[in-house]
Amino acid sequence: MFSVADNPADPADAEARQAQYLALQTRDARFDGRLFVGVTSTGIYCRPVCRVRTPRIENCRFFASRALAEAAAFRPCLKCRPEIAPGLSMMDSSQALADAGARTIEQAVQAGDDVDMTALAARLGVTDRHLRRIFAAAHGVSPHAYLTTQRLLLAKHLLTDTATPVTQVALAAGFGSLRRFNAAFAERYRFSPSRLRREGAAPAATPGLRLAYRPPYDIEGVIGYFARRVVPGVEAVDADSLRLRRTLAWQHRGQTVAGWLEVRFVPARHEVHVSASDSLQPVLGAVLHKVRQALDLDADPALIDPVMARLPLALRPGLRLPGVMDGFEGAVRVILGQQVTVKAARTLVQRLVTRFGTAIETPWPELQRLFPDAATLAAADPADIGTLGIVRQRVGALQALAREVAAGRIELHRGAPLAPTLAALHALPGIGDWTAQLIVMRALAWPDAWPASDIGLMNALGTRDARQVLALAEPWRPWRGYALMRLWHAVETDTLEPTPT
Repeated sequence: MFSVADNPADPADAEARQAQYLALQTRDARFDGRLFVGVTSTGIYCRPVCRVRTPRIENCRFFASRALAEAAAFRPCLKCRPEIAPGLSMMDSSQALADAGARTIEQAVQAGDDVDMTALAARLGVTDRHLRRIFAAAHGVSPHAYLTTQRLLLAKHLLTDTATPVTQVALAAGFGSLRRFNAAFAERYRFSPSRLRREGAAPAATPGLRLAYRPPYDIEGVIGYFARRVVPGVEAVDADSLRLRRTLAWQHRGQTVAGWLEVRFVPARHEVHVSASDSLQPVLGAVLHKVRQALDLDADPALIDPVMARLPLALRPGLRLPGVMDGFEGAVRVILGQQVTVKAARTLVQRLVTRFGTAIETPWPELQRLFPDAATLAAADPADIGTLGIVRQRVGALQALAREVAAGRIELHRGAPLAPTLAALHALPGIGDWTAQLIVMRALAWPDAWPASDIGLMNALGTRDARQVLALAEPWRPWRGYALMRLWHAVETDTLEPTPT
């Protein structure tokens, strides 16, 4: 591990620069997304994995983020594509508020929405001035500069990997007009969007949108997790070709946008390639954001794996915390999984989809329905849901959650605030701590979730005492959610054997 520093007059800083330069020389993918290098002789910044000739160290400036590199007037490389680099999995607790602000900004940008900084500060419980101060301290740039960087990098991604018209790219990235987009793009990157499309278009041999991750990545574990929970009609898993497919729908500017998505792992490049139906073009930014969360592409094994090595099981390098493409869907699946096996929960979800899901056409016969949205389930007759074999208490919990989500009183996405969301979930009938912990783990991507009363955990840890389960997990903070995934994997695959001593 090293810190990003750039003052060679300081011996400690000079040592850090040497470590950074070594990562650049060796193209070390472990530092992808945690280190960016600006080359003063070209005015371009790159990822450490860039395949161009390594610049001289005296021409390098090192940055901890894309926003910092762009604030220093460097523009992104057209070859290594800084916009596809993984993000940061977690800030330390002292930066939690600034991190929540950054995640909310990213969420809004990917959805093509405006960001009201005053409203954002109020939502986080601080003043606008305080948010700007702590944000700048944590990220090195103002919220507005961070917002602009996120918008332009999303636009660059869409211009490079898709044929989406420039006007639609501008709107998808949150710019109010094509004129404003062209001006901002030219000012920051010193060329036009049309020139980028001509010179930076991805090769035809790599179709789809590209997203990178830091190795190692436990692809087998992630695909196995989704395969054991796949709901026919909505999802399909092809383990042999490392592909995941599903249908999905979003509310976008007052309208429902629906279509299909395919994700393919490309291990040799440490990437996933994302293909989506033309109908999802207006929300491609949101699609990419959700894929990152669902596959935990921003995880940093260098931080997580040493903690997972403390588990009483053999280490699986590159462990990931699978998320969801839709927070409400993930929450419904958790509720239907209360006190039943994974197989039984999948059966209940399948029945719910068949009864209330909307039909959709896709290239694959096994994908033909959308998961029912919150408004549909909130308005359903409870007796109709009960005929599916779902007990009354769970019908009540499901519909109470659906009403809150449909009304916008509960938000289930990565940018949602943790503590208020947990409190709102606990206040609903039929939702206890086990359910709330799993919902925030999957829908909010909370890495330290720990449902201490989970029977699988108790079986894995050899105790029926929830307090002991809590105590045993203390050494695994702040990554207890990853420990849960590892222990579940061992139980579900009958590999619950302690690591050799």
